[in-house]
Parts: sequence; C-alpha cells; structure tokens
Amino acid sequence: MGCLAGISPANLLPSRFCTSNTRKVFSLNAKFNPTRPEEDDALFRFAITRASLRFKETISPEPLFIDTYSACFGPTAELDTEQHHNHYCLATKFIDDRLLTEVKNIDGVKQVVLLTDGMDTRPYRLNWPKSTVVFDISPDNVFKRAAQKLEDVGAKISKNCLLIHVPEQSSNMEQLCSKGFTGNTPSLWVYQGFPVINLEHFKQTLSLVSSLAMKGCLFLGEMPVWLAETEIGMKCTRNEWLDKLFMTYGFKVNIIAHDEVARTYSKNLVPGEYNSLLFVAEHLRFSDDQMETWRGVYQRLEEEADEEGFEEL
Repeated sequence: MGCLAGISPANLLPSRFCTSNTRKVFSLNAKFNPTRPEEDDALFRFAITRASLRFKETISPEPLFIDTYSACFGPTAELDTEQHHNHYCLATKFIDDRLLTEVKNIDGVKQVVLLTDGMDTRPYRLNWPKSTVVFDISPDNVFKRAAQKLEDVGAKISKNCLLIHVPEQSSNMEQLCSKGFTGNTPSLWVYQGFPVINLEHFKQTLSLVSSLAMKGCLFLGEMPVWLAETEIGMKCTRNEWLDKLFMTYGFKVNIIAHDEVARTYSKNLVPGEYNSLLFVAEHLRFSDDQMETWRGVYQRLEEEADEEGFEEL
C-alpha cells in the first residue's frame, strides 16, 4: 500500500465556492456538541491551559512574547510540563512573526483567518497593519466566554482593523463568506489549538482552506502528531506522508523543526517529545473564487468572439 492508502480524490468532500449559485455546502463536521457541558468544559479547559502557558511565558525573565491578556481568563490552569511549555511558546512566537511579516507585504485589505481554541489573543496583542480583517473560527461557547473577559479588561483590536468570529460549530462554513471573506483577495491562515477529532476532520479543514485561499497564500500552524501517525505505513517516512497529504489538497508543506526555531531566538530547546508538528504550507492552486472569475472572463471573451464573427457574416 502507498503512503496515502485510503486517500483518493473520489473520497474528498466537494470544494465549495463563496459566490456561485451552483456551489455545494461544505462543512467542518467536528463532533463537539456545545450543549453537552462535559464537552464544552473539555474545550474550555484545553484553551485555558494554553492561555496559562502563554501567561507563564509572559512573566518569565526573558519572554519570547508578551501576552498580558492571557491572564484575564481566570485562575491559571494546572500547567503542562516545562517541555511542552517550551515547544508551544516557540511555535507561538514563530507563527506570530511569520504572520506579521507576511501580512505587512499585502497591499489593500488583508484577510487573516485564525482556526483557534477560542482564546487566541492574537487579534488584540499583535500590531496589525491597517485594513486587516481577522476572522476567528473557534468553538462558539469558548469564544464568547473569552470575549467577555477580554472586553472587561478593555482589549481592542488595532485601529482601522476588524475582528469577525465564525463559530466552529456552524453547520456550514458559508458563514465565513457571508461575513465578508473573499477568495479573490490574499489571505493568511493560522491553525493552532483548533479542535480536531480525527484525520478525516483535518482533511476537511485542508479542503476548506484549499477552496477559499488564493494561489500563493500561506497556511501555517501546529497539527497534532497523532494525525500524522494515523496512516503511516512501512514504505514512507512521516514527512513523506505529510508531503503527499498536503499536496492532495494543493499545498506544498514544510515541517519546521523546533530546534531550528529555538536557535533563531537564541533559546534552549527542552529535550523530549512534543505532541504537535509545526508547519508552513504554500497554496499552489487557484481559489474557487479565482476560478469563477476566470470562467466569467473566458465566457465573456467567447461571447465577444461570437459577436464579431456574426458581424463579419
């Protein structure tokens, strides 16, 4: 069996457009039910733990980043191991810097899509250039509880920027487009802390981003290690499997080693296994909106050519 046994174009969910009347519904069907307290609490505890790691980094002698807002979410959760704190904060700093570097190179309206745990403070703590629209896709109940606490401490997004929340539990991701996202404008996508239940759910996310992101856009973040261990066989390495998985959806992926990130920031990497992989993926396909635009242009040219031919007759 090949490295991507079980993954074929026929098994992929249909891409969806944002504007065509013929587009099919595309959903991120995570099986998290916000009406069940135990599941809601699990998502909230997960988000609180990660916020606690950021707060711990903020009050350290030489912090990689400052996230004072992470303290507003309530009593700090029981912190993870030092090794997990080290890797997570290095990944967060790497994503912050790459995100700001890329978004500042975009002219005009800048679209940033954060697939998060609901307590991502990037919309407030990062210095966004003007005309940045940040879409936060996350569990609705967690986001609302966090948003209230952030409002209570006066957190605001940068001037002339906009934050829009899209519930992760939405029956279909058409909401992202109805709230202003367009596949004809450059976008940056971040995946860190987003609830994922299995490999199929992650594939749905890849398919969603592939449908909506313009060619050349970046998708970066952290994915759980266990996703990459789901279908790895004896005939390929983890990186080879990941290359093929991402390429199935039109992405060229680069897995970033945490020790390289640590050297970049002159930090020591705490030895040990970490439960997430840091990645940067470039989108190589046109978005569905771009394809729709090209189809319209081509159809118009054909009609004009037909009219010219008729006049000659």
